[in-house]
Amino acid sequence: MIAGAFDIGGTNIKYGVLNEKGDILYKSKTATKASEGGMAIIGQVKELAKCLQADYELSGIAISTAGQINKQEGSVIYATESLPGYTGLNIKKELEMAFDLPVAVDNDVNCSALGEYWRGAAQGVDQFLCMTLGTGIGGAIIMDGRVYNGAAYSAGEFGHMTLYPGGNPCLCGDKGCYEQYASSRALEQRAQVYFKRSISLLALFNNAKNGDQAAEMVIYKWIDDVALGIKSLVHIFNPPLIVIGGGVSEQGDYLLEKLQKSVNARIMPSFQRSLELKLAQNGNDANLQGAVYQLYEYELNQKVEGM
Repeated sequence: MIAGAFDIGGTNIKYGVLNEKGDILYKSKTATKASEGGMAIIGQVKELAKCLQADYELSGIAISTAGQINKQEGSVIYATESLPGYTGLNIKKELEMAFDLPVAVDNDVNCSALGEYWRGAAQGVDQFLCMTLGTGIGGAIIMDGRVYNGAAYSAGEFGHMTLYPGGNPCLCGDKGCYEQYASSRALEQRAQVYFKRSISLLALFNNAKNGDQAAEMVIYKWIDDVALGIKSLVHIFNPPLIVIGGGVSEQGDYLLEKLQKSVNARIMPSFQRSLELKLAQNGNDANLQGAVYQLYEYELNQKVEGM
């Protein structure tokens, strides 16, 4: 079985062809025509899928996308203005009508979590949390090897836990949300305020690794806030594993060791013994793999229901 997979974000659409084992046979990316509206983005996906069909016999289409997604309907419940005109679109219906193929659609962080479960850091672990540190903070809850969706398909919005009541304003309309202090963007903003100039995260971490005490201090304070949010998640869910993704995860053991130390200093000993923190292994590939995993699960369920 061969599937076309698409990861739709506000900046790029990453896409590829995967087999039933999650092996990536082909992948590429293109800029998202976000400013042209939701239907223009769906139009892009259709054109890309047609191009893939010229070289591969696709058995289905798997979509990982930004936004809150009703995966049963394959529709967008809510998306921010980074994808204008996206809210309310039924992606599944549009693509099934265009290609007469099975289509699975889910939120990008859910797909990332399932990609890590299938082929990455969470293999063999049926209960875990996944969080991505990027522009904001996304989350996914995996229970018995499946995504826990919540009543409105919106579970896992870890970024909107309140970290500091009355703190920095958030795009959600509240103040003091976790992602305003612990996202990758929040770290960039901290560094810019401290150094009074723009500095990339790569440069910040490189400086810290080379002994720059000011850079280390900025990172340590940020890690403490990341750990403060993880403390709440650990004491609520008592997970055996938390997988941390996003571009910052490329910092590897330098980040993981400091985060583990800060988390352990905050949680009760009984929670420490059963908890493991891991960095995501598959990067953006996990989104494509998780989307395809959902597609194959969907097809399997359809076959069972048809028996």
